[in-house]
Amino acid sequence: MANKNIDILTANGSVLGHPSGLFVLFFTEMWERFSYYGMRALLVMFFTAAVLDDGTGGWGWPQEHAMAIFGTYVSLVYLSALAGGYIADNIIGYRNSVAVGALLMSLGHGCMALETPFAIYTGLALLVVGSGFFKPCMTSIISEMYEKYPEKKDGAYTIFYMGVNSGAFLGILLCGYLGEKIGWTYGFGLAGIFMFFGLLQFWFAQGVFGDAGTKPKKQDKVTVVADDGDKLNPFATWQIALSSIAALLGFIWIMNDPISKISGGETNFLPFSVGSMSGPNFTIITAFIIFLTVLIPRIAAYAKVTRDKMIAVLFFCFVTIFFWAVFEQAPTSLTIFARDYTDRVLEGSAGMTFNIVNSILTLVPLSIFTWIIYLLFKQIGGKYSLSFIFLTISFLIIWGITLWMLQREFVSDKTEITASWFGILNSLYIIIFAPLFSKIWESKYNPSANMKYAIGMFLLGLGMACVAYGASDIAPGAKTASVSIIWLILVYLFHTLGELCISPVSLSLVSKLVPGRMIAFMFGMYYLAIAIGMKLSGVFGGASEGIAEESGISYFFWILTAVSVVLGVLCILVSPIVKKLMHEVE
Repeated sequence: MANKNIDILTANGSVLGHPSGLFVLFFTEMWERFSYYGMRALLVMFFTAAVLDDGTGGWGWPQEHAMAIFGTYVSLVYLSALAGGYIADNIIGYRNSVAVGALLMSLGHGCMALETPFAIYTGLALLVVGSGFFKPCMTSIISEMYEKYPEKKDGAYTIFYMGVNSGAFLGILLCGYLGEKIGWTYGFGLAGIFMFFGLLQFWFAQGVFGDAGTKPKKQDKVTVVADDGDKLNPFATWQIALSSIAALLGFIWIMNDPISKISGGETNFLPFSVGSMSGPNFTIITAFIIFLTVLIPRIAAYAKVTRDKMIAVLFFCFVTIFFWAVFEQAPTSLTIFARDYTDRVLEGSAGMTFNIVNSILTLVPLSIFTWIIYLLFKQIGGKYSLSFIFLTISFLIIWGITLWMLQREFVSDKTEITASWFGILNSLYIIIFAPLFSKIWESKYNPSANMKYAIGMFLLGLGMACVAYGASDIAPGAKTASVSIIWLILVYLFHTLGELCISPVSLSLVSKLVPGRMIAFMFGMYYLAIAIGMKLSGVFGGASEGIAEESGISYFFWILTAVSVVLGVLCILVSPIVKKLMHEVE
């Protein structure tokens, strides 16, 4: 084991002024995001694609079924992170948790490549559990690595965030292309291959992290005592019991939603009714009431300042639910809109222009990554040769697939943009605009937290208004149309700008508003809000098909526009109240 007093910056050299270990984590996270977003881009399209005469193709599901299981999957991914983070913190350590999670996700993607019902469901289960182990740990390792270099943390997380978005970009681009144009198995399988390469290059370079992320030791734990005039508020036995009941009811509801729909009601965990209320509705309302029964007395027990700040966090969590419910239409209703209602065929100069732009967008970041790998190799390549062998092989494969894809499109008579391609715009816009937003937040023009949320929701609504307007000529019940791609390009632009106003700000607010002893609890609340939003995204998306049949797909997007704008107005109206609750925290 590495010496705990080792200087992590000088022991294994630095790359671009940061410890070499940061870039090992960068590529590990990049492959995990590659696999997650690559698979996610295909999931709803696979479920809803027609079954071909030879038995291949998708499963031919209605959109409601596909989006119900999608919403359950992404919500469980965030909920599993709460349990995974606890296990990593207290039992196995961050490094082992990353390895376990990466292995489970590799197996999950491998299962999905088989395309049978048992394999798909098993694969999704493995991906949920694996993500729970993996997701909370990468940033925790970075935090430990930079204990002696707090001034470099912001830069480190910025670089790491680029890895997140680069992986999402490449995953959607390549897995989406293979899945849609060659076969679903190839798209799902490619995601698994690179998750496995990410595991190997991480595992064989562990020494570069020093002592960061090793198995926790009991003697390292300390008793946290309130030092802000507030009293400690441990969970009572009855609160733990009620919280467990609420969690169980919520889990049953989340699982029952897709299972009951897909089985046509033959399998229903909640077949009863209470008066005019269905079993599922009664269950989730009961879970919510139990949850409030625990939450309200807990918040009331704290001193006024702490209580006020926690209420402010809960307001932001409430808005976060609806932000993600609308934003996550990207892999669901917006992808279906791209597939069925958008003119994605480009010919002549338009096709050539797209191919040139697409080549630049792909080859430039790949070249930068290759250069970083070279710099990293100069520092630690000889010491961690096995890690570099796997990292090199993975990028050789990426280069090969990318060049093959680009060449295939250049020689084609016409270019057909894949429906999943539009998903890469989110990552691209983040890479372009994140530095600008960071500068604004540090300047005198930095708006208040409520205004950031309001602006984010208005931008979200503006994006939905673009696609709603673009779809205005599509008749109710229409199965296909040829809407210009410009509307989807604008949707992703405005939605990404909205994300930059809300997503990074949310994490910062939680850390600023609550005392350190409660940070884990309130981050749990934040991730619970995201999980609820993810499930709602599936509920909203599932309703799109019925609304399109009756009133037109444009009407569905106008509804989401209205939801976003109303929440933005609410943020402005309650701004004075929330500002008071925050007690001058910016």
